[in-house]
Amino acid sequence: MVFTLAALDVVFSLSVLAPLVIMFWKSTWGIFQRYSFIFQPWLQLTVSLIVLIVIAAIKDAFLKLPHKSWKFMIVCRMYIYFRGIINIGIWRCEWDIMDKYFKTDATVICLIAGLIFFVVMNGMMNLNSAPLYIAVDHNPEDVYSFPTMFKIGTENLWMYILDCTYSICVVGTLVVFVWRGAWCLLDMFLYPSQPEMSAWASLGIGYSLVLVSFGLQPAMKYLAKVLTGVWRLIAVDVYLLFSFCGMINVWRGIWNLLNVYFLPDMPHLSNILTHAFSFLLLVLINSSNSILVRGVYVDAQEDGEQCVDFPCYYIRLFFQSRQKKKFLSESEKNLKERRKSEAAETLIQMGAEKTVIVVPNHTDAITNAV
Repeated sequence: MVFTLAALDVVFSLSVLAPLVIMFWKSTWGIFQRYSFIFQPWLQLTVSLIVLIVIAAIKDAFLKLPHKSWKFMIVCRMYIYFRGIINIGIWRCEWDIMDKYFKTDATVICLIAGLIFFVVMNGMMNLNSAPLYIAVDHNPEDVYSFPTMFKIGTENLWMYILDCTYSICVVGTLVVFVWRGAWCLLDMFLYPSQPEMSAWASLGIGYSLVLVSFGLQPAMKYLAKVLTGVWRLIAVDVYLLFSFCGMINVWRGIWNLLNVYFLPDMPHLSNILTHAFSFLLLVLINSSNSILVRGVYVDAQEDGEQCVDFPCYYIRLFFQSRQKKKFLSESEKNLKERRKSEAAETLIQMGAEKTVIVVPNHTDAITNAV
């Protein structure tokens, strides 16, 4: 049963969630490109970075909002949408700036430098996205979370702001370096003169590698348990790099297939329709949180197998929720029955204490008769 549910989660992530997330990113990116005369890269990048730092700095204020109401659902989706737009704007600006100033050699150098940084800093997990994880919308801590590089708390506000700034401006930019470098290499070497063939090849390679990555999870979880020290880090980083290669091919394949097949002669209409459809459907399936860039994570920091466990939990969460409700319902029922039984026993005891048996005294009557 557990294996079946895990397999269904993988299928859901690959066939539903990942395409919707990629559609949202691609369409939003295209809309920004259409109005690039308004969204100038340097200006938009500066404003977006400042806004994202402010959002990260006040995350605790969002956690204080009421969580179990329809208001939370509205505020949560508005927050996700706005922060998603900011994330995509930052990526688009940094990507365009690199396209303008970096040649092929510089692109490869940036890719290698970014990979070295993440290997040294144990941050390969930061390169991954859907379909390697699913983020649902119902948990406020998951929605508003923003892990930083040095894990400084908000009690030291200025140090926390510096930590957020470093995590967003430095680590986030290096993630774009690696993504852009890998994407450009695929553009250069994977059927560069045949966009349609290149997109299909990228999609096939991507899904194959991602399926292999999920298939290797049991073996990697075992290695993560038995290995320690530097060997554990090496095993985890190699596995995460392999998974990243599959994931970026999936993104590139779906992205370019949308360019080729979905209203190629009307790109702006294509982007608007894709943008609205993808976000609304993500909201309906309670997974719009998956579009966000999540901050900074450190590889192999978790104990045991968690460091290589891709958080693709959707169908399993549904069944766990049903089991939890069933358990709570049965527990409540048993508690009521136990309380009724205890109340009945108490009444019986009280009645026994109040009952007095009176024995008639016949001594006087016998004496008088004599």
